[in-house]
Amino acid sequence: MKAIISGGGTGGHIFPALAIANAIKARYADADILFIGANGRMEMEKVPAAGYTIKGLPIAGLQRSLSPKSILKNLAVPFKLLKSQRMAKQIIRQFNPDVVVGVGGYASAPTLKAASAMGYPTLLQEQNSYPGLTNKMLAAKADVICVAYNGLDKFFPADKIVFTGNPVRKVMEDMALTKDEGSKTFGTNPAKLTILSVGGSLGARTINETISANLQYFKQKDIQLIWQTGKRYYSQAVETVKNANADNVKVCEFISQMDSAYAAADVIISRAGAIAISELCLVGKPTILIPSPNVAEDHQTKNAMSLVNNGAALMVRDADAMTTLCQTLDSLVSDTEKQKTMSEAILKMGIHNAADKIVDQIEKIIKKQ
Repeated sequence: MKAIISGGGTGGHIFPALAIANAIKARYADADILFIGANGRMEMEKVPAAGYTIKGLPIAGLQRSLSPKSILKNLAVPFKLLKSQRMAKQIIRQFNPDVVVGVGGYASAPTLKAASAMGYPTLLQEQNSYPGLTNKMLAAKADVICVAYNGLDKFFPADKIVFTGNPVRKVMEDMALTKDEGSKTFGTNPAKLTILSVGGSLGARTINETISANLQYFKQKDIQLIWQTGKRYYSQAVETVKNANADNVKVCEFISQMDSAYAAADVIISRAGAIAISELCLVGKPTILIPSPNVAEDHQTKNAMSLVNNGAALMVRDADAMTTLCQTLDSLVSDTEKQKTMSEAILKMGIHNAADKIVDQIEKIIKKQ
């Protein structure tokens, strides 16, 4: 099998893409898989690190700011799109895939548009409860659209939708590590209460600022903290921890061994991105979600509420995090029965083998050709 997988920008697009690629490889050992991403974005680093070839396009998204610099960048977007479409068409023609898969993000727009126009079968994977602009634009020409939430027939043709769940990293499907094993990765004491704070692959300003302002809480309570900050906030976080003499805090720019981080943690603080939610449902740890307010149609709050309404997580609004996060955390860590019931509830919401279900759909549309 030959497949092109396109998209990226954040871990929420890249990790599902890699999960799909790995599932294809597991079924077809000789599969030839090529990624197409956006130059300068995270996928150009993460995909080669995972052992796959990627080609970059000069595509860029619109800047929301009205600053002179942003306006100039926006003027260049149509030209970058046209160039990216030409490049994508050339890449597709040379590679001649059996299928082209789009996972959302800048690069998937020109790639999937070109593939459909050239007659190649295409599959979209939509992670969120509210789809991104790219996938909404591409839906009409796609053969199949794999989703993880119900009700997406408001945005996509109903006859093309297949519910598969979100593909996640294979290690999350298995989650065989013990707390002792996970703790060794981060040098934490498995006998002590440990909190994992993650704000997505790029980091989350509100979560980072809240943690920074409340380091004394973790110190006074003798609670260990594994803190993924994202690249932008890492240096400042290291300095803050050093000044606070908070030896109980382990600062990480990016955590590649997330299975170890989840295993080491007793309680998790996280944004409510679709892939984070999907992984947390397989991990089964008590979780406090802080949805990002900077997303289309506030879909992270919708993601979070799907868990909260089932007793599977707690939610703190982004605007309230500075004043209420530690209070919510303190209440949770002091209630072992609550932790147990939340763990049981969130595990019931986990969807397994989503990547394999997507490969099943890939096989079906290839056979139709």
